Amino acid sequence: MEIDPMEVAQRANEQAEARAEADRAASRLNTLVAITVAILATFMGICKVKDDNIVQAMQQAQANKIDHWAFYQARNIREEVAKAELVQLQLAAAGASPTQQPRYAEAIARYQALAEEQNRKKDELKAQADQDQRDYDAANYRDDQFDLSDALLAIAIALLAVTSLTRKSWLYVVALVPTAFGILMGLSGLLGWAVHPTGLIRLLS
Repeated sequence: MEIDPMEVAQRANEQAEARAEADRAASRLNTLVAITVAILATFMGICKVKDDNIVQAMQQAQANKIDHWAFYQARNIREEVAKAELVQLQLAAAGASPTQQPRYAEAIARYQALAEEQNRKKDELKAQADQDQRDYDAANYRDDQFDLSDALLAIAIALLAVTSLTRKSWLYVVALVPTAFGILMGLSGLLGWAVHPTGLIRLLS
């Protein structure tokens, strides 16, 4: 069988062009992957800074709540002691002589005022502790958003790494799914959007 040199050369040239085109496509894909990873890493870094600040705010709110409830208990004890002393003074005043009545009345008024003051301050501390809990819950809401964003973007980066190794362009498309949701959750945390998949967060908690 006679071999046509021109046909062999043409076939080799076509194969070389096909390989060159495949290399160019792989290079474009790797460049796209590298740019995407760099953008995601930058975005994750920004979210991390904000998330750390939120975690600090959560810790402060928790500490404040504990302090306020401790002071609440102290005020409650003082109120109960003042009320007990008030009852004793009122009972003692009932059997006291008329000359002693003014002194008992003065002491009764003092302890009555003390009990009322402690009750008022106790209510203020309860309101502050309740506000601390609300602050904590609000910060925790945003912390959940950042946690979910971090998890989704980590999955996306792992898929992008596999994409770079295998040079499968369809894997890049798959990686864009957790990328989109991860960026959405990150932006929700940064901008205060009310996007919070409660069921998924509860499952991961």
